[in-house]
Amino acid sequence: MSVPEKENSDPGTKKKLGYSTALKKISSFCAYQERSLFEVRGKLEDWGLHAEEVEKLISRLVEQDFLNEKRFVDSFVKGRFGLKKWGKVRIRQELKMRQIPNEMILEALGALDDGEYEETLNFLAERKWKLTKESDLYKKKAKVSRFLLFRGFEPDLIKEVVDRLATA
Repeated sequence: MSVPEKENSDPGTKKKLGYSTALKKISSFCAYQERSLFEVRGKLEDWGLHAEEVEKLISRLVEQDFLNEKRFVDSFVKGRFGLKKWGKVRIRQELKMRQIPNEMILEALGALDDGEYEETLNFLAERKWKLTKESDLYKKKAKVSRFLLFRGFEPDLIKEVVDRLATA
């Protein structure tokens, strides 16, 4: 015995939203947390809105300050570095995937405190060094380096920190 399927369960038959309903929903979406223009445009297109309606809604969101790309970038950089302990390389990649202009990315990354950035890198490297159970020094250095590369730190900084830990 099969479970009856919902009517219109075919993904090709999406119900189209009206302008006012879409404005209300997308305003809530943007008010919940900072969003990029790319995310908002994708959400509106997923809802089946036409291009001119999407642009009209986006301009309305910008006017009402629900959508602010600079504010999004600043928040993203602070959150990913401060909470997730990501490096500049990974943050830059993530912002590029969200189609953020390069100048805006460079400005936001430039606002990160260099001292705090180095402290974070050292903290992560030392913690990973202690937790890595490997007797072969070469393999241990490789594991710690890969971990830090995945986190998005620059290879030259990683090499300095790992070499310092290996000689300590």
